[in-house]
Amino acid sequence: MRIDEATTPEQVASAAHLYDDAVRDDAVERFLSDPTHHLLLARDGDETVGFVSGVETTHPDKGTEMLLYELAVDEQHRRRGVGRALVRALADLARERGCYGMWVLTEPDNAAALGTYRAAGAEPPAPSVMLSWTFDG
Repeated sequence: MRIDEATTPEQVASAAHLYDDAVRDDAVERFLSDPTHHLLLARDGDETVGFVSGVETTHPDKGTEMLLYELAVDEQHRRRGVGRALVRALADLARERGCYGMWVLTEPDNAAALGTYRAAGAEPPAPSVMLSWTFDG
């Protein structure tokens, strides 16, 4: 298995079977044109078996940190360290890019995600509340 950063629309599309929804060309173009957006692909030969996406966020008084936006591993490749390797690769990329930390949100009952993130070096979760806005469009 190797991990590569997606830099072309074809590479992004190679993980289409792992996304929640269909790939949107306009979103792919915008994603790839932003140097603070990252998509790492786990590849087994020519097959994409997992991905992790990250977004650098910067605040004037804190600096830059990495948000682990989404992680997915093909069902046939789970429990083989693919997710852990992807998370570690994103953390390594965050360090290389000068981020002071990395964070992720997940559901408290998502045992697989919690196990993966802890195995990749995340600290135990702290209680939090997430609020969201949904916009038309």
